Amino acid sequence: MRTAYKVRAYPPPGQAAVLNRTFGCVRVVWNRTLAWRHARWHTQRVKTGFTQANAHLTAMKADPETAWLNQVSSVPLQQAVRHQQVAFANFFAGRARYPRYKSRTGRQSAEYTRSGFRYRDGHLFLAKMDTPLAFVWSWPEVDPASINPTTVTVSRDPCGRWYLSFAVDVADPAQAPPAGAMVGVDLGVTDFAVTSEGEKIANPRHLERKARRLARYQRRMARKQRGSNNRAKAKAKVARAHRKVRASRTDFLHKTSARLVRDHDVIVIEDLAVTNMVRNRNLAKAISDCGWGEFRRQLQYKTATYGRHLIVIDRWYPSSKTCSTCGHLLAELSLSARTWRCPSCGTLHDRDVNAAKNILAAGLAVSACGADIRPQGPSLRQSALKQEPQPARAGISALRGVD
Repeated sequence: MRTAYKVRAYPPPGQAAVLNRTFGCVRVVWNRTLAWRHARWHTQRVKTGFTQANAHLTAMKADPETAWLNQVSSVPLQQAVRHQQVAFANFFAGRARYPRYKSRTGRQSAEYTRSGFRYRDGHLFLAKMDTPLAFVWSWPEVDPASINPTTVTVSRDPCGRWYLSFAVDVADPAQAPPAGAMVGVDLGVTDFAVTSEGEKIANPRHLERKARRLARYQRRMARKQRGSNNRAKAKAKVARAHRKVRASRTDFLHKTSARLVRDHDVIVIEDLAVTNMVRNRNLAKAISDCGWGEFRRQLQYKTATYGRHLIVIDRWYPSSKTCSTCGHLLAELSLSARTWRCPSCGTLHDRDVNAAKNILAAGLAVSACGADIRPQGPSLRQSALKQEPQPARAGISALRGVD
């Protein structure tokens, strides 16, 4: 499998100047190639592949107006063209939106393949540099001299920090020992997650806790004259505050997902349409602060890495309105109702815990029969399950021994 080690880098002024020049050339190649492809399609209706885009890069380097592209290594420039080709492939496949132009004020990066760097005994030599690039290794259990990176990505975030990312091919890790437990997870805003075991994981609300400080920094930046050094300093302070929020959120998601994967053999979640949910202007900020998409991504690769099972059920399954004891389905349940009593069996339910139990039962049913969980109706595709949702306890004991 392939993994990556991201470390802090500390280039001296001379190396920083070379890297900044490389970032600028990469940005120009990306933007001009994107504009050329766009115009080529709209004027000639001709599709552009990697071969044509790479030939356009060669023409730009031969043009006297852009001959300064030859001052930097050609490897990051070719990688920029290759990444743009992948971006268009993802766009046409429906996995991403149309590629956008790169800005000089955002995150800057350049990727080097094996022909653009030399790595010996823990020392990194990039193309166009005579001295090794200094970095701090953050994994005591891994000897930096023992890795053999296939690519190296140098990046600089808006607040001025430098990073190196080493892509390395490593052996598959050992499978985690069986935990003997399964869990359904209901994601929310009030509580970040509620499990079928009754545990409620509080929502740390990282952005909300820093909102006043961010607003103060942004007001200070707005008062500064555009293009001045003071505005650049204020902008870096805003970027630094956002980086701290992002780092805190990422740390929380990693710890939460790692604990769930470590303690459970099977994890069941809902297929939430986060892109559609953030269109609600009243909840968009709170939903974005939760990081549900990143949480699902971490669960996917961690369960695959350590031999666990992640089951994603259909987003339309009425997990909150279904009684996890008898399977009774309510006709309506308002969002403000946090508890409700089943009119059929009289069980008092916590809304989120009940939903998590139903998510677990639905996930096990999907795993057993391979069908979708969707609301039943004449205009919807029928499921292989019964019309009445199964109780959360149904099928759990029978499948507990299934790996």
